[in-house]
Amino acid sequence: MSIFNEHTLELAIMELFQQEGYIYTNGEELHREASDVLLRDDIRMFLKKRYADITSLEVEQAIAHLSANSGNSVYDNNVNTFRLITEGFSIKRDVALETVCTPSLPSLFIQPIDFEHPENNIFRIVNQLEIQGTERRIPDGIVFVNGLPLVVLEFKSAVKEETTIHNAEHGYPPVTNDEVYKEVLEQAENFKKYNG
Repeated sequence: MSIFNEHTLELAIMELFQQEGYIYTNGEELHREASDVLLRDDIRMFLKKRYADITSLEVEQAIAHLSANSGNSVYDNNVNTFRLITEGFSIKRDVALETVCTPSLPSLFIQPIDFEHPENNIFRIVNQLEIQGTERRIPDGIVFVNGLPLVVLEFKSAVKEETTIHNAEHGYPPVTNDEVYKEVLEQAENFKKYNG
């Protein structure tokens, strides 16, 4: 019997995400500044695919818009980012596109996530991604959609050695991948049942 630990759980969950069509990336393989939480290559790829005539300058303008820190509280910044993601935003068109026939192009409306056609989005699960803010953190997993971090996952409590009597009676923690999958799927079903 193999030993079940946090690392085993983490890899099993990464595998579950892959089975659902997510791209898996180990955070140590990503080349980026530790203070940058965006996966800029994914954002660029999505925007270029979604907006056929978008220029590189406009892509960078959209990324700057998404990564801007207003200097307000963390809560206010999160609310603003949520609105940008869910409602979209406009950017000024690149002046290089202007011609004699179209001297002033209208603004380009950017929707960073394609809610109408989810298959057009880039879904990625990343584990062990170092993030440097006021302190250094390495979450067990982060779910990205089009390079935007939307969900942070921590698995530590699932494999703590000190278990409750209830957990001991039900054979926790699970010890094989099949048991982990079964447990995760049961929890997901319970979540759907109780949360609509």
